[in-house]
Amino acid sequence: MAKPLVAIVGRPNVGKSTMFNRFIGIRQAIVDDQPGVTRDRHYADAEWAGREFMLIDTGGYVSDSSDVFEKAIREQVAASIDEATVIVFVVDARDGLHPMDLEIAQMLRKSSRRVVLAVNKIDSGKLSNETAQFYELGLGEPHEVSGISGRMTGDLLDVIVAGFPEATDVEEEPHLRLAIIGRPNVGKSSITNALLGRERSIVTPIPGTTRDSLDSTLVYHGKEITLIDTAGLRRKSHIKENIEFFSTLRTFKSIERCDVALCMVDATEGLLHQDIDIITEAIEHHKGVVICVNKWDLLEKDSHSAKRIEDDIQAKVKMYDYVPIAFVSALTRQRVTKMLDTCIEVYEERKKRVKTSELNDRLLEVVRATPPPSTPTGREVKIYYVTQVRESPPVVVLFTNEPKHIPESYRRFVERAVRRMFGFHGVPIAVQFREK
Repeated sequence: MAKPLVAIVGRPNVGKSTMFNRFIGIRQAIVDDQPGVTRDRHYADAEWAGREFMLIDTGGYVSDSSDVFEKAIREQVAASIDEATVIVFVVDARDGLHPMDLEIAQMLRKSSRRVVLAVNKIDSGKLSNETAQFYELGLGEPHEVSGISGRMTGDLLDVIVAGFPEATDVEEEPHLRLAIIGRPNVGKSSITNALLGRERSIVTPIPGTTRDSLDSTLVYHGKEITLIDTAGLRRKSHIKENIEFFSTLRTFKSIERCDVALCMVDATEGLLHQDIDIITEAIEHHKGVVICVNKWDLLEKDSHSAKRIEDDIQAKVKMYDYVPIAFVSALTRQRVTKMLDTCIEVYEERKKRVKTSELNDRLLEVVRATPPPSTPTGREVKIYYVTQVRESPPVVVLFTNEPKHIPESYRRFVERAVRRMFGFHGVPIAVQFREK
């Protein structure tokens, strides 16, 4: 059964993201004094009094603005209201009743959704009288709360979850968590929207539009896939705002919690040094990786174009020649399904476990034919047996008499042999040597 959706809405700087963080118990949404920080809908799982729900943080609603972001945020707020089971309308007690509050209230009254009115920034009982003025909004009883201190948030949550079903102890099935990563403006949000078939993330031609990492659920051939659309990564020297700094950190966290990273590259620019850094980041986190060359529709092509670009990419990332490359157009949705199939294949490869007997029968033969070099003292280095100790990510351990004296070049030799025999397409393999 789908979890109830709770959307937090309001004008800028009333404390929506602070409330979001308070409800989920961790500092997840980006919080800053600058208006417009929360641009996209931000989703998170939450639970209160045994009742689970999905929480949505939205950008600050600004009416009648020609600003491209504020227009897009208005559309996102409207979409969140359409999706929500309950709407938490946050107003600011210190500012008092604002004309924009009245406009939002009018929109909410037309929505037919249950609305909980939260009067934020009431840090003590002395300010309780400030709630009375908000009855004018016509949305029922105003509930005083402080997102910063947590005052009265429990009482507010009791009201929000009233009527929600109690959580059941059903274990979630493992499923692909796919992080869409890359430089700003390479089409990450466009790919997400192309996969979902709807405008899930704000898409504009301005680099850096997505600042938060976003999760969406896609059901593909009956299988659930979580799409993590992340903020664009920039070189640290180019990160001048606090917001972009936290946004970049969150992208790294998205890499940490994904199974497969879809590394987006702009076909019109080719593979840049920064793209290689991003791919390396995902591989160093031992994630499955697929390189996605986007904006394929913008290139003048011949029958050899894909091969030339593929050769150029592989020449620049020689150590990662096991990473598959997909060519797509998010705009026309050309080859998007094939790209998703490749990501699923890499996910399955990452979960693969090779039997110990098969590893020893095939790999030991190669190792004994080409043994590691002797130690500096001339002692022979022997490999006794090999086993895969884990999957997701795969770790292969070779037991030997001299693990400290096996060079990195020989570890890479063994890794290539494992790939040649058993695949692991698109997946980093950890090859370790341990003393018997």
